[in-house]
Parts: sequence; structure tokens; C-alpha cells
Amino acid sequence: MRLWSLHPQYLDAKGLVALWREALLAQAVLAGLTRGYKHHPQLARFLASPAPRRHIAAYLRTVHAEAVRRGYRFDESKIARGGMVEPLTVTRGQLEFEWHHLAAKLEVRAPAWLEQIGTVKRPRPHPLFRVVPGAVAEWEAVVGKSVVAAGAPRSRARK
Repeated sequence: MRLWSLHPQYLDAKGLVALWREALLAQAVLAGLTRGYKHHPQLARFLASPAPRRHIAAYLRTVHAEAVRRGYRFDESKIARGGMVEPLTVTRGQLEFEWHHLAAKLEVRAPAWLEQIGTVKRPRPHPLFRVVPGAVAEWEAVVGKSVVAAGAPRSRARK
């Protein structure tokens, strides 16, 4: 599961569809409708928020809006109800890490798309997030591997 902190405008078609599906799964997890994924690291910031279900609904609304902008037909009725929410924070290091991670994926999967967005120097966050100084998030840990991306600071080494 990858719930990007980056604005969904940077995702290629496959990435946007995957984000939609994964965010819907996250919504189901946060609503207690699944047995698995309850402790998935990508959910940490939503679980730590004052209103996890409302925050994931706000997250999904932006993903849906990007899909509509591109002419896709994502089913808006799948988004749970929820009103306005205060933004969550994302560190600059996390955003940079994700930018490099996305670029690596696009280099293989969609090089033409990467060429279109590759000139971006400072990617925008998903509108749910407000950028603050800091390193890669603690929840970004990958079991058994270290989290490394060229130019992306780490909060601590992981092995």
C-alpha cells in the first residue's frame, strides 16, 4: 500500500488507479471493515490524526478530483462522508523521498510521463498535507531494508 504525500497530479495513469484502490482499502481498514492491513505503516499518519476516517475521505476526494480532471470515471460514491479537516503534516524529507521513489518507478513503467514531470524542482504535496521541515518519516521503514533515496535525508538508518 502506498498513500502518496505527493499531489496525485504527478502519478501516471497506472499510479493514479493504484492510489485510488489503495486509498479505498485504507478507508475500509480505518472503518474496521477488514481483517488485514490494520497495522500497515502507511496508515500511521491517518491513525495518529484526530479524525482518521474523515482524513482518508478528504485524501480520496483529491484523488477523485484528479481522476475527473483527467477524464477518468472513479466512483465517487465509494468515498465515505466527511467534512472539512485540518491538514496533516508531511516532512520535506518525506516528500523528497517519495519524489525520488516515484521517479524510479516511472523510469521503468512510464518514461514518457517521467519526462513530462521530471522538470519539477519542488513537487507539491497532496492538498491534505502541509509541508514542514524534517527527514523521511519513521513509518517509511521497509522491513529488512534501509530507506535510501538519492538526495533524500533519513531520520535514522534502518537495517
